[in-house]
Amino acid sequence: MIATSGKVGHVASAVRSHLFLLCPNNSGSTFLSQAIARSPHVWSLPTEGQHVFGFAGPSTRGTPWPLIWAGSAQTTAYFADARYDWERIRKTWYFHAEANNSDAPIFHTRSPPFLLLAGQLNDNFRDARFLIMVRDPYAALEGIVRRRRHVPELGEDPDLATMAARHLVECFKRQLANRVRFADRSLFLTYEEMCSDPGATATKIGRLAPGLGPIDLTQEQSVKGMYKEALRNMNAEQIGRLTAQDAEAATAVFRENLDVLEAFGYGLR
Repeated sequence: MIATSGKVGHVASAVRSHLFLLCPNNSGSTFLSQAIARSPHVWSLPTEGQHVFGFAGPSTRGTPWPLIWAGSAQTTAYFADARYDWERIRKTWYFHAEANNSDAPIFHTRSPPFLLLAGQLNDNFRDARFLIMVRDPYAALEGIVRRRRHVPELGEDPDLATMAARHLVECFKRQLANRVRFADRSLFLTYEEMCSDPGATATKIGRLAPGLGPIDLTQEQSVKGMYKEALRNMNAEQIGRLTAQDAEAATAVFRENLDVLEAFGYGLR
């Protein structure tokens, strides 16, 4: 690693492109981001971009809406319409970034709310490229409700599954828009595609970000401190853990937005 002194300037001169992973929470982005970070040609952050100390914008930490921040128009606007000091954010990210090669030409980060901010990222970072990913919404929803119910200070919320479903629908809508707007500088993929053919997925990512070098999606990764294992499709077991009540509440929301789900190849369960 290079010395802290002058690090921001060094990273700024080394980086030629920025690779942002846009993905709803609980949808496989942690695994993919960590795999990308292992490339010797990448600067990356030790945590989500929104959680780095000094991030000059709103973070999901400290809000009442962790994991369901797009569940209503009000909460979505809290992040989408906020003022971000991107010059300060860039310097903060470069200061905290780590790389195995001090001349790495690509900077990479992720944060689920960034799927609301693709336009701002594109306007404020040199040669921005986007990985746009989604996952079966029922599997993602199970992860959301399970994790939130393990946080006692959030209290019991009988409408949690409904709010989580609305959150995912809004994320899907934003991803549809991102996919169209940034078609010339993005790669769209699904969690299921990544799991079924990690080699082909890695090749496609390499084409999107020339200079990235080969990435290995078969290595074990530690995800959220909960497990460490190789990539595998966990949809069936997660969907199987949904209670009948949660599944029914989610389906009621998804049915009203079936066209959005079908645009990504998903349907009702």
